[in-house]
Amino acid sequence: MKLLFRISSIAIFLFASCASNKVVKDYKAVPLETSAFEVPYFSNQAIDYVYKANVSVYGNELTGIFIAKKVNDTTHRVVFTTEFGNKLLDFEISETDYKINFILEELDRKLLINTLVTDFRLLLRSHYTTSNQFDNSGERIYATLDKNKMNYLFVSKATNKLSKIVHSTKRKAIINLYYTSKNDIFADKIIIEHKNIKLKIELNYFNQ
Repeated sequence: MKLLFRISSIAIFLFASCASNKVVKDYKAVPLETSAFEVPYFSNQAIDYVYKANVSVYGNELTGIFIAKKVNDTTHRVVFTTEFGNKLLDFEISETDYKINFILEELDRKLLINTLVTDFRLLLRSHYTTSNQFDNSGERIYATLDKNKMNYLFVSKATNKLSKIVHSTKRKAIINLYYTSKNDIFADKIIIEHKNIKLKIELNYFNQ
């Protein structure tokens, strides 16, 4: 009986948190259709995902090449270089850990590293366990718990493709991640936009 009460309390808490979040204020809560959502991008170990990258941070612009590769079931390797091939950073990232293989001394700042790790985990994650669902006429939103935060996955009803992920507190968005894609192999364009700091990352698929 105590276990049932605890599970019910958690479910009510999750629903109340989602329902009061500004991210879904214009959407209607509906019965959950699926307990999991799979993101196809960055999930194939045979592919090197290569993007032209533009990073805007507090008015400063940085361009280069972003490369991501899934090295095993849990880990991705992320490399960011200049357009001339000089390495700026080289990370290995999983859901629970990360390893810095290389980072330029000027970029070796704890706050920046933590921000990038959060961004890369959100970008590279392929599996989400869903807890709630919200709908409007054009989109479905799947809500997923991410430690003490929430992720909201926006899926177009017309194309059945993921168009946006919002990483948020219980009340408001922290990071918006936008996808433009013509297929289920890679996203043609990705934008990562922070709401609380002036940081924007734009990735355009590099068709080699």
